[in-house]
Amino acid sequence: MMKITVNGDSETIDACSIPEFLEVRVLNGDGVVVEHNHRIVRRERWPEVLLRENDNLEVLSFVGGG
Repeated sequence: MMKITVNGDSETIDACSIPEFLEVRVLNGDGVVVEHNHRIVRRERWPEVLLRENDNLEVLSFVGGG
């Protein structure tokens, strides 16, 4: 287990990649932007990014409406 910051809140998680993190939170990735340690990560690179102790993650999801 390790601690990371997600959208400003401290969380304890198991080691994982960005897609695994999103899957646990039931986010399929559509309409989602991920910033890892203050850098936006392109979707095709998500599987390459392994979350580590004290990482900072911002997950933004876009909702359409009218």
